[in-house]
Amino acid sequence: MYNGNENIVICDHPLIKHKITMLRKIETGTNEFRAVVEEIAMLMGYEALRDLELEEVEIETPLEKANCPVIAGKKPAVVPILRAGLGMVGGLLKLMPAAKVGHIGLYRDEVTHEPHEYYCKLPAPIELRKIFVVDPMLATGGSAVAAIDFIKQHGGKDITFMCVIAAPEGLERLQKAHPDVKIFVGNLDRELNEAAYICPGLGDAGDRIFGTK
Repeated sequence: MYNGNENIVICDHPLIKHKITMLRKIETGTNEFRAVVEEIAMLMGYEALRDLELEEVEIETPLEKANCPVIAGKKPAVVPILRAGLGMVGGLLKLMPAAKVGHIGLYRDEVTHEPHEYYCKLPAPIELRKIFVVDPMLATGGSAVAAIDFIKQHGGKDITFMCVIAAPEGLERLQKAHPDVKIFVGNLDRELNEAAYICPGLGDAGDRIFGTK
């Protein structure tokens, strides 16, 4: 459903809600956590990809020739924010296996909680692609805003951001910084705590996806 803003979609599908609860549980192990993140990305992607453009091509079925729809234009680009965003890539690639994949590396200052870039590699021509920026968590919003800043600096224009959970503070910051970007959120959580972690949250998504601490 839309959250009072046509560019913000808070997903209300029962399967997405159920799977997010699985992620929240402290006893959910690395293998299951990783698999469920990918499943949520695929379920959310079904809605996020709804406005892909189509064109007709002529094919031959076992019975006759026919004009049938295929995705038009340049292949879409999936751009995870490293490292946790990598956990969502597989789900989207299952829906559009020909998509190109870029990467943006950011680390968060432990004192200011602000992001710093250490890597940015985007598929060309990025300005002609529909771009899906993915990160399981939208906390302060700093990383998402910075990542989209970098993409726009490289010429990207048609950008969608996807996350599994978000804090109200991060969602507001991202929407204000990039009002032209469509945002898909699996669940809007209550708040950020004093350490800038989403509550009730699910812990550190990167650590839980990759089994690190």
